[in-house]
Amino acid sequence: MANQKKLYPSFQNPYLIQPTVALPDEMAVVGAGHIGPDIAYYLRTGLPDRKLYLVDVVEEPLKKAEARFKGYAEKAVQKKKMKPEVAEKVLANIVYTTDYGQLKNCGLVIEAATENLALKKKIFANLEAATSEKAILTSNTSGIPAHEIFAEMKHPERSTITHFFAPAWRSLPVEVINWEGASDELINNLLWFFANTGKAPLVTDNVYSFLLNRIFESYTSEAVFLLDRATAKQVDRVAESLVAAGPFFVLNLTGGNPLIYESQTRRMGENPCYQPSNLLHSVAQWTVNRPGTQVDVPEDVAGWIKDRLLGLVFSQCFDIADRGVGTRSDLNFGSMIGLAFKKGVFELMADLGEAEVQRIADAFVKERPGFPAPTRPIAEYTDFPRDILVDDNDGVRIITMRRPQAANALSAYSCDEILAELKKGEADSAVKGFIITGYGTKAFCAGADIGGFIATLGDHAAGAALSRRNSKLIEYIDQMDKPVVAAVNGLAMGGGVEVAIACHSRVADKKAFFQLPEITLGILPGMGGAVMPYRKWPQAAETFHGMVGEAKRLTCQEAVEIGMVQTVASSFPELIQAAMAEVDRLSGQIPRAATGAVSIPEFTVPDEPKAGNMPLSKEALGIVARVVNEGAAADSLKAAMEITYERCGDISCIDAPREGFSPSWKNASRILPNR
Repeated sequence: MANQKKLYPSFQNPYLIQPTVALPDEMAVVGAGHIGPDIAYYLRTGLPDRKLYLVDVVEEPLKKAEARFKGYAEKAVQKKKMKPEVAEKVLANIVYTTDYGQLKNCGLVIEAATENLALKKKIFANLEAATSEKAILTSNTSGIPAHEIFAEMKHPERSTITHFFAPAWRSLPVEVINWEGASDELINNLLWFFANTGKAPLVTDNVYSFLLNRIFESYTSEAVFLLDRATAKQVDRVAESLVAAGPFFVLNLTGGNPLIYESQTRRMGENPCYQPSNLLHSVAQWTVNRPGTQVDVPEDVAGWIKDRLLGLVFSQCFDIADRGVGTRSDLNFGSMIGLAFKKGVFELMADLGEAEVQRIADAFVKERPGFPAPTRPIAEYTDFPRDILVDDNDGVRIITMRRPQAANALSAYSCDEILAELKKGEADSAVKGFIITGYGTKAFCAGADIGGFIATLGDHAAGAALSRRNSKLIEYIDQMDKPVVAAVNGLAMGGGVEVAIACHSRVADKKAFFQLPEITLGILPGMGGAVMPYRKWPQAAETFHGMVGEAKRLTCQEAVEIGMVQTVASSFPELIQAAMAEVDRLSGQIPRAATGAVSIPEFTVPDEPKAGNMPLSKEALGIVARVVNEGAAADSLKAAMEITYERCGDISCIDAPREGFSPSWKNASRILPNR
């Protein structure tokens, strides 16, 4: 059943795709039951100016869907997440109908009926009769393979599965199934469409349950088999160390017992080990607590539960990787944004270590014989970039920081992954240069996750080591012979600014801005932000004093005026084209940070330092001043960076960052943007 097609026909970053169709003027969702209205509401918020049809065979669910839409919009307005005029537009131009004939002009129709193959086939026969041959028709099934639904269609090449996750109007991922009947053009157009309407699309092979559901369905099914030794409350409580809510709580929330039973029964077609427990057909609701409720679980039972759940999850990861069901990067990413894992599934493996993962895998297969086991060393499964996407375009390697759930903030792995990719490309004669950008159209990079900084508090050596480790990327870029261009596609903050500044050139979206907010947390820019800009644009030293010492924002236009940004773009495709042109322009003439000392106005600490109305730590600013002034006087970039590293150790040991990272630092919201 699995096909041999390449999962991604062109680019892994969907924003790089050039579609062959425009956004549709009219769209439809068929099925006004559980998830259909949520898919419809996503389409309304993503494309509020377009017309939408919601179709069902009876009127009652259509009326309920209309009420649901109003409730969603009213709540969004109350929480100030949506302006009243936008809510009014979202609720307008929706046609609630039982008549397929009204869909004749739709460019996209998504079927979201119940998991019944005969019903789905009937719906698609009706849709083929009602729509033009150019219309894209997709199914939201959570586990039925594409060929079973579409093989009998007259034009199956314009159809595939697009699997959403609850709540579909808010959850980021949508799986796009690349089956043997789908054209590359269809897959590319859908990836582009979903990305540009607010989703994070993932491509999967045409197998039972696709990518993420292979984890979710088997994980919830496995939980039921633990009830001979533990209660549902105990299982959920232990599971909460891994995910936001336990399996039984989620089953109750989604009414998923019969769906899990049916999906696992289907999967027995590939392996009898997936036979589900009859309890799934015997229990309507499980006895559970709300997530976070304390439950007494004996230590030995808790360890056994966790090992079994992790064993199941890892088993599915091994199988997915070995069979190429999806990319490991997508699985790791999707497990967080779609399944609410607190860490990506492969990140869990990396944190546990090879020996512990092997122990868990061996113990699981011993208790549950027949389940997939690792076929190669554990290290080979975890050896891949988790935070970035890598695409090639006309000799340019495009590195995309993909953490949209955190505004593309740098994790503990991000800088190392980017650095490794740059080194690989430098050694590749087919690569003439690089572009670094962020996923989406809102954020280039929102800085670094604060967890790494918090771990260094009170430890000088740890503070210096963290700064030195992350800055390997900054120092490496500066000495490269192939050009590296930052395509700043939205806000750039903290470490994001430092990565952009380290690049040899920068192009930016017209709405982009740059900000170094570290001082509001009682720390300093630890990746060269207090030394690198002064060595590249010393004439703008006063501007950088304001950024480093007062967390002032630098707009895109202001960045152009000081020479920091070369080109301003009004769309993502235009941004990438400008970055490609910069790579060509810089070939053989790489600009680097100044060597020797640079002359700048002295950075001084005011008597009552503030960022806006927010009081700042005079002690922390004193350390920042040392970095700026001593760094400018240093005889090389390397020496200036060493000053940064040592002062990061100093600042880890004062009181300011402890206060900055405490819950009381809410005043920083005056400076930091909503993420």
